[in-house]
Amino acid sequence: MNQGFTDQIPSVPLGMTIYIGNLSFQAEQEDLVDLFSQYGEVKKASLPLDRETGRKRGFAFVEMSQDADEQKAIDDLQDVEWMGRMIRVNKATPREGSRGGGGGGGGRGGYGDSGGNRW
Repeated sequence: MNQGFTDQIPSVPLGMTIYIGNLSFQAEQEDLVDLFSQYGEVKKASLPLDRETGRKRGFAFVEMSQDADEQKAIDDLQDVEWMGRMIRVNKATPREGSRGGGGGGGGRGGYGDSGGNRW
């Protein structure tokens, strides 16, 4: 058996991660930790920012120490009003490979590239 194979898969969290959608743009990392720590120890909380503007994107991820605590938080906080918004709380699912960041850029050209021959 090839036991070492699963150790080589990048970005796969060992525990479950919670996705929080429809989040208030005023929410801070500390607010998430305060909310979810009512259910257990919060290992990590992140509020992704838009690459272009640096503004929050209206969703977050929280990882807790115990899967049972995460499931309880998901069950209790689903469709609850928090900071003026009806939040959605679900188990986070990995992004599909085709939807990942990076790549693209086709047709934009480079320095002085007008699409014709260089010379």
